[in-house]
Amino acid sequence: MRALTWHGKEDVRVEEVPDPEIVNPHDAIVEITATAICGSDLHLYDGYVPTMREGDVLGHEPMGEVVETGSAVETLEAGDRVVVPFTISCGSCWFCEEDLYSLCDNSNPNAEIARKMMGQSPAGLFGYSHMLGGYAGGQAEYLRVPYADVGPVKVDSDLPDEQVLFLSDVFPTGYMAAENADIDDGDTVAVWGCGPVGQFAIQSAWLLGAGRVVAIDRVPERLGMAREHGDAETIDFEAEDVYDHLMAMTGGRGPDSCIDAVGSEAHGTGLMGYADKLKQEAKLEADRPHVLRQAIRCCRKGGTLSVPGVYLGHVDTFPAGPMMNKALTVKTGQTHMQRYLDPLLERIEDGDIDPSFVITHQEPLEKGPEMYRTFREKDDDCIKVVLEP
Repeated sequence: MRALTWHGKEDVRVEEVPDPEIVNPHDAIVEITATAICGSDLHLYDGYVPTMREGDVLGHEPMGEVVETGSAVETLEAGDRVVVPFTISCGSCWFCEEDLYSLCDNSNPNAEIARKMMGQSPAGLFGYSHMLGGYAGGQAEYLRVPYADVGPVKVDSDLPDEQVLFLSDVFPTGYMAAENADIDDGDTVAVWGCGPVGQFAIQSAWLLGAGRVVAIDRVPERLGMAREHGDAETIDFEAEDVYDHLMAMTGGRGPDSCIDAVGSEAHGTGLMGYADKLKQEAKLEADRPHVLRQAIRCCRKGGTLSVPGVYLGHVDTFPAGPMMNKALTVKTGQTHMQRYLDPLLERIEDGDIDPSFVITHQEPLEKGPEMYRTFREKDDDCIKVVLEP
């Protein structure tokens, strides 16, 4: 089959790789009809994620049609149309039973690698390094799906792929980010980063009762999308001081909740931002925590910081003192996908939201390497790429 494969920093190729096969009776094979490039894929593209190997198949936002199931699969059969979430979860360990699916104890066969880096291992992920399982990803013609009774959500309606594809990651991720922000009716919510996760965090903040949403970015088309589709007020962080602007907007109090939808490659300004970039390139710190620092400073006393943005390791000059003395609540984590799939699919089917608004580029799989570059450089007003194998 044809697939997008990783060969090092800024080196993604379309290659022939072996077709996936059933290796466990709980597996299913899905023929991919649509798959997306995620912002966190750029951490792989930029070479920041350890334990990647040449030839690894990328991608964790796929959907398609089931073509084969293992003998123990009970909920799926050939011909079912499914969206596959990016987390791989067994459904039966203590964490899965507590609806903490992204912390599954059983789905990462390389848990010891992750344990050495993090203390404990989270769940395995599709197409996201050998530290997190070494699973082949979904930017391919076919995908092997372990624990097939637990992961995929069936789509029985005739909604187009574009409307349901983002159940695979970015819509539930934005929704959980807003849920983690502990939004009360009428709250002011500030969202750093207007990529797809940020866009869905904005939409979800409204769904959960926000009274005001402020979106922070520097890319004009992203800020425009936040205004047009998210009804958000916006701040261009290169043109305005974010702290001063948020204080002026909130009478000096600060936002009730702050969402970091940026993660490890934040573009900081000033000397601190420049120092972060140098330290990251020199491998002196794993992540650029500019947004974390800024959100902690801006959030009101007793407020909540929600962090859906992906971080990979250690950061420098973390403001632990301000976070503690302001009594902030901090909630983080990879998305507990299976908790959200059915209710968010129902939201789409009921017309509460049409997630396809984030798509700016649809291309065949063969153009994947070019689209990685376009997405990375934000060329051609690129916000979200969908690939069709």
